Amino acid sequence: MTDQPMPRRVVLAGASGLIGRALARSLRADGIGVTTLVRHEPTAPDEVTWLRDDRPLDPAVLAGADAVVGLNGASIGRFPWTASYRHELLWSRITPTQALASAVRALGDDAPAFVSASAVGYYGSAPGTPLTEHSGRGETFLADLCGEWESAAFAAGDRARVAVLRTAPVVHRDGVLKPLMLLTRAGLAGPIGRGTQVWPWISLDDQVRAIRHVITGDIEGPVNLVGPQRATANDLGFALAVQMNRPYVLRAPVWALRLVLGRDATEALLTTDAHVVPEVLQRTGFTFDHPTVEAAVAAALAV
Repeated sequence: MTDQPMPRRVVLAGASGLIGRALARSLRADGIGVTTLVRHEPTAPDEVTWLRDDRPLDPAVLAGADAVVGLNGASIGRFPWTASYRHELLWSRITPTQALASAVRALGDDAPAFVSASAVGYYGSAPGTPLTEHSGRGETFLADLCGEWESAAFAAGDRARVAVLRTAPVVHRDGVLKPLMLLTRAGLAGPIGRGTQVWPWISLDDQVRAIRHVITGDIEGPVNLVGPQRATANDLGFALAVQMNRPYVLRAPVWALRLVLGRDATEALLTTDAHVVPEVLQRTGFTFDHPTVEAAVAAALAV
């Protein structure tokens, strides 16, 4: 963590997801006030309803906060990506981000920092090329989605500090491990496609700590939230099989993945090859509790 003082209040959108729940718990454990934006009628004093009609988010909800964190988005792990679900993937990210950016912009010089989610899918597939925050955007559906998502965040204006979190799949029982654990438990785990494709990853603990590092630090622009050590799909799958004491032998061919999941999902998530480097986190002094994918898998299965 940085030596910056802790925030007093954070406004959090997307608090019901895996990362949002963990971030809210972490902040509140340190006595930091958290206001959550919800789609239902408020059930607690720190909840505010939004996005239930066409009315914009009242900027007063954000006034006095040190940071606004936007983590909204339908799961990219739901398959197949039909035309209607691709629309949901876009709407669930762009619409909330536009609403937050508009409210932040309206506060002018009093605007809090705006920390908005994005994803390492921004880079697409780039075999053999280390990808830093300065690397260009890929050409997949997910890369285009991330580009629009980030553009919506930067519309908050130049008077607010804006950071976009290019997050890797989270190594957690309810994250990237969930479908893999089902296959591994059944003895059906093995290489996905070649298996040698590089998969970005991060532990949930480091994800939360990295978001807090961005909130408290003077960090803006894109930030890669990924583990520091390069790992392949085989590295992750084998580490999981070892922890679960199950075999890792059955290969899933690419043609079968495309048939079951669709081309977009297969190429964007499973066969993509992207060595994403956390250059900004490392340059600003962040240290990882789980620096290897093996450590992240072990931590995830220990809880």
